[in-house]
Amino acid sequence: MNKGKSIKKYRKGLSSAEARVLSDLSFNGKQIFTLEDIKKYDKNSKDFLYNLTQKNWVIRIKKGLYMIAPLVAGELGAQSYTVHSFIIASHLVEPYYISHWSALNYYGYTNQTPPAVYITTTKPRNKKHILDTEFIFVTLVARKMFGTTEIKIEDKSVNISTPEKTITDCLDHPEHCGGIEEVAKTLYFEHQDFDIEKIIRNAKKMGNKTIIKRLGYLFDTYKFHEYEKLLEGITLSEGYANLDPKLPKKGRINYKWKLRLNTKITPDHWIK
Repeated sequence: MNKGKSIKKYRKGLSSAEARVLSDLSFNGKQIFTLEDIKKYDKNSKDFLYNLTQKNWVIRIKKGLYMIAPLVAGELGAQSYTVHSFIIASHLVEPYYISHWSALNYYGYTNQTPPAVYITTTKPRNKKHILDTEFIFVTLVARKMFGTTEIKIEDKSVNISTPEKTITDCLDHPEHCGGIEEVAKTLYFEHQDFDIEKIIRNAKKMGNKTIIKRLGYLFDTYKFHEYEKLLEGITLSEGYANLDPKLPKKGRINYKWKLRLNTKITPDHWIK
């Protein structure tokens, strides 16, 4: 007797009705489906889904939302299969886009692995833990929900912020990208890859002058004088924002950019 099989719960066979339903869902592109989808096939949809999850043919993502574990998952089915976290994210809220630290990581602008998937949406939601992944929801007002693009993940469409909107969002809320240093590093090493004028336009459209304050300070620190004219004539808001909102309100004041420098940005330490 195979000892492994006495410990692990292997995928069990399907009834003809179950096979027909899963086949039909797959054919219609519903790898991820809802309880309502099953009601079209079986009135006892909850019992039907319970049996499929027990047999390891279906993964429960959240209440009312499920995913078919494909044949490539092998004998263990749902136990050995993990759907891409961005695909799960795309089904959790509307409207949405993948943002902040997750977007930085997707574009290759950080080598830090985010501790969660960051999803921007318009209504406050508590973070969720699904299939060993944490999902953090960042709330923005509807007028700030712009600057997105569509990418393909495992042949599924997913909304994500554009590179320029990613930088703007991270300067708006550095606490959602691992702190100001992560976005500061990206601007230092990758600034030539960005349309800086678009980042500034994004900041103006979002209506948060703190984004301009942080951006201007970083450019001064880096001696990126080629961008100085782009920031000329912009009136800064009153009051002094923290350079990094995650850290305590202490440190010297930069009067030019009206920032409290509660952390040090030292590019020399980043170069190895």
